[in-house]
Amino acid sequence: MANGSSYGRNSRSEEQPLLFEPPRRRATRILPSDGGGVTEPPYRRGRVPTPVTTIELPESRPVPAPGLLRAHGHWLGPFLLCLSTVVLGLLVMLSAILYERSAHLNLVTVPGQVYPVQIGGSFDAFNTWETSTGPLPPKQSIPSHPGPYSVLGKPTITADFINKVLAAYHSPAAGKGKALYDYGVQYGIDPVYALAFFMHESTFGTQGVARETKSLGNIRCIPTRPCTSPDGHGFAIMYSWEDGFLQWYKLIRNLYVAQWGLVTVEQIIPKYAPAADHNDEKAYIRAVEHAVDTWRAGSIYVT
Repeated sequence: MANGSSYGRNSRSEEQPLLFEPPRRRATRILPSDGGGVTEPPYRRGRVPTPVTTIELPESRPVPAPGLLRAHGHWLGPFLLCLSTVVLGLLVMLSAILYERSAHLNLVTVPGQVYPVQIGGSFDAFNTWETSTGPLPPKQSIPSHPGPYSVLGKPTITADFINKVLAAYHSPAAGKGKALYDYGVQYGIDPVYALAFFMHESTFGTQGVARETKSLGNIRCIPTRPCTSPDGHGFAIMYSWEDGFLQWYKLIRNLYVAQWGLVTVEQIIPKYAPAADHNDEKAYIRAVEHAVDTWRAGSIYVT
């Protein structure tokens, strides 16, 4: 009796322990088996979709720009008027300068022809030197020591050196150094002076009218050669560079030296390139003498 009722013991021993509890079912959304994603619920009965109204806008067209004069007329008209006035004024000034230059040319007029003083000033003086075939005897005695820059004398540079100078300055007369040298020997003038005049007048034929005339010294019009100007106030057009060399030597030797007795650069320039023809005589003289000194020292480039 101390152990209690047997009924109670048997009832506890018959209870089996709960070894597995099935998982609880969660409230999840079941997807369709075809994998098509979530299916939205259909509209409820009686719900009508809101209609979409399409509004067509009229086609836009570009607005034409106003005309140039209409848009800028308030300033374009006065501007064009001022521009025309300025251009007209410049043309008048240029005409006046050209007229003044031609009016001050150092010319001598003889019946039927006008001759610049540069080439003699008269037909007789011109004809004397131009028709010569060699050096003429001077009308006046020439001093034995006329000065440091007398054009008379033997060559102080060679024909090869002349060619080097002409080539260095890209002269169209490059390669013609022997002709420049030989004519100097023939007329008794140091060719270094011809080269110096050639440089000062046209940088060896690369600038100015000499590109057309082939004239070493830009000689004024002469009756025996074509002229750049119909009125005879232009420059003589030589037949070739060699012809231009020859005419310069004949001019200097048989006019300036033989007829006028001018032998130095300082004496020749005021007649050859006078201030009345808008030349700077002193600057011309310095340029020629400096070039002569440079080349006699053996340098090619004149600085």
